[in-house]
Amino acid sequence: IARLQEILPHVHGVVIADQVQERNCGVITDRLRDEIAALAHAHPDKVFIADSRERIGLFREVIVKPNLREALQAVGLVGEGQTDEARVEACGAELVRRTHRPAFITLGARGTLVCQAGNCRHVPAVPVTGPIDIVGAGDSVMAGIVSALCAGAEPEEAALVGNLVASITIQQIGTTGTASRQQVWERFREFIQIRQGLQD
Repeated sequence: IARLQEILPHVHGVVIADQVQERNCGVITDRLRDEIAALAHAHPDKVFIADSRERIGLFREVIVKPNLREALQAVGLVGEGQTDEARVEACGAELVRRTHRPAFITLGARGTLVCQAGNCRHVPAVPVTGPIDIVGAGDSVMAGIVSALCAGAEPEEAALVGNLVASITIQQIGTTGTASRQQVWERFREFIQIRQGLQD
């Protein structure tokens, strides 16, 4: 906590990665989560964003980036029948209500649902061909979202950048994928050309 307080004036964003299954076993404890919420509330100019395998629903005052299963679990809807678009949007709206910040719900090959106060918008995935390796795709989306938000992007723009980064890294088979600025820019141009072709 002291180190986080010390470094906060020198960073644009803070990523909270909580991948430990057991509660209070690891770095992201209840105490640290409360401190993160207080710091995020006190520093609205900083991007605070959390990703948690089991406890995304416990975060407050920070942006959250769950996948669909994590989001449904957070609001108690896992195993409650078919997951239609309205249900996913209701889930996102509840996360926004709890955190007072946007929620980015990753939907795999369907892209990302971006929820803010009063609305949810779907940002489609960037289509790719050939073999893929989805290990690390969520981390890639996170890296793109955070980088874009820290640079001043709006949430929907950040989701697109996250989707672009993931579309590059999933094509890197059997390795931890990376995406350079040049690769992201080139993929964005390809994506725009595809969309324009579909509209013509």
